[in-house]
Amino acid sequence: MNKTGILIVEDENIVAKDIQQSLKKLGYDVLGMCSTGEDAISQAERTKPNLVLMDIMLKGDMSGIEAADYIKQKLNIPIIFLTAYADSSTLSKAKVTEPYGYIIKPFKEIDLQTNIEIALYKHEKANDLKRERDFLYSLVESKSTKDTIFVKSNQKLVKINTKDIYFVEALKDYVTINTKTNRYIIHSTMKDIEQKFPSMEFVRAHRSFIVRIDKIAAIDHNFLMIEDLQKQIPVSATYREELEKRLNMI
Repeated sequence: MNKTGILIVEDENIVAKDIQQSLKKLGYDVLGMCSTGEDAISQAERTKPNLVLMDIMLKGDMSGIEAADYIKQKLNIPIIFLTAYADSSTLSKAKVTEPYGYIIKPFKEIDLQTNIEIALYKHEKANDLKRERDFLYSLVESKSTKDTIFVKSNQKLVKINTKDIYFVEALKDYVTINTKTNRYIIHSTMKDIEQKFPSMEFVRAHRSFIVRIDKIAAIDHNFLMIEDLQKQIPVSATYREELEKRLNMI
């Protein structure tokens, strides 16, 4: 099995060498050490490490935060920040880059190993979710599956006919797709769902709800009822006009 390759970005040479020794002792492969943000990007592009240990406060024109943001966005490599500063201002700036860890110096080897292993695990799961979502979207976009979608349930892909979907509800970073008998939770956004579902069959009723038009049983003031489920869904002023246009009213 190949060792996990790690790039160290630290402008204090003694500290960098200590980290290098700790990583080798823990069984990791140190692919390089650098002291500036620009060099960090260059070495990351060249060596393709599994993870980068990044000091926040680097000397030079580019901070560790700026370098980390580039490496994460362009190279999809997880970052763990190393810093002797734990003030709220530094934390606020660092968290924008969504690092996979944040270690305060000085630290113990067990802290280093724990953060690295958790970061690698989380990054692998995030990549799995992205691949799964991209695959599902490719299926939805396929002409042969224009009337169906595939969702993951119990470790397998399940085909759902869009005519069987009653409504979709947003739950933070996830959405639930609701049929008469089942509820599927997927990692997506309402904007993505709205783009993938047949536009003539579904309509947005609220920022958190998309409903299938032919499943609407009644509308009462600021709510609509979904047939069969006795589900009450709010209708916001933002979407009410479009909803009424889509209904066959007399």
